[in-house]
Amino acid sequence: MERPGSMGVLGYAARSARAPLAPYRFERRSPRADDVVVDITYCGVCHSDLHQVRDDWGGSSYPMVPGHEIVGSVAGVGGRVTRLDQGDSVGVGCMVDSCRRCPACRRGLEQYCRSGPTFTYNDTDPRDHLPTYGGYSERIVVPERFVVKLPRRIDPKGAAPLLCAGITTWSPLRRWGAKKGTSVGVVGLGGLGHMALKLADALGADVTLFTRSPGKEKDARRLGADRVVVSTDPAQMKSVEGECDLILDTVPYAHDINRYFPAMSTDGTLVMLGLLGDVQGTVNTVPLVMGRKSVAGSVIGGIPETQELLDFCARRGVAADVEAIRIQEVNEAYERMLRSDVRYRFVIDMASLRA
Repeated sequence: MERPGSMGVLGYAARSARAPLAPYRFERRSPRADDVVVDITYCGVCHSDLHQVRDDWGGSSYPMVPGHEIVGSVAGVGGRVTRLDQGDSVGVGCMVDSCRRCPACRRGLEQYCRSGPTFTYNDTDPRDHLPTYGGYSERIVVPERFVVKLPRRIDPKGAAPLLCAGITTWSPLRRWGAKKGTSVGVVGLGGLGHMALKLADALGADVTLFTRSPGKEKDARRLGADRVVVSTDPAQMKSVEGECDLILDTVPYAHDINRYFPAMSTDGTLVMLGLLGDVQGTVNTVPLVMGRKSVAGSVIGGIPETQELLDFCARRGVAADVEAIRIQEVNEAYERMLRSDVRYRFVIDMASLRA
């Protein structure tokens, strides 16, 4: 039975770590005064959706409606909403709330909220203590503060992955000052890696892709790489010694990061973006100490950064490379992601949910 004022919503959910995603009807909360109701048109399929659905990281709760790369239109607003109007094109990313009071939140870095942000799905709303459900669904209810506006000149399908893959790479590019004259390396060419190439190139940096696959050179150059280095080839790795001011490591599985230290310049930084967990082997601190080099981490971005990214992409014509799918194809898409059979992001056309 629905609670008074709540709204019944159709989505796709996993009911266990081993169950395929399937149609699921659930309730969204009644909108609060600061809430925005968004009718969802597109939702990106992130590799972390697969990890969460299959409980690869632990802590998954079911039934789970994934999806945190959400694009849609405003269907309604609460009485205290001032920035958005019905019909506006908007996006919702990985967070739907935070404490809003801690130093990180006051700086617009809600992803580092001291109490922890409230994630778009597989989390609990701190105000009503109900589970959060994501964007593989008809609509979502989100506080205005956590909704970004889509500029008119941006393709909504290509914009959806900007709300996770895009902002995950944009935030460190901005934090470490990528610009013309900066040398940026990107490790791995997947959903994150392809956005890192595009955004670093659009910022004017000199861009190097590190990959184990020689066959990726043509695509990497199309996406913005100035050079492609096969990381298993000692001669090619030696050719870029000391060149990279910033390296974005987008690889999501355990691997040896020591091989990239020689490619870093003095004061260079390698930023871990893809891997949650232990690196492969022991990190050798000698090149770090002797070169004043750093290894850092970064996760998504705050709401002001995300809006900045969307506005930048609209001005520069940057969008994710996507393959649109029907919601009924999402389980197949997960299997294809495991085989790296996507260039470079699946996006669900949510109109298919009502087909």
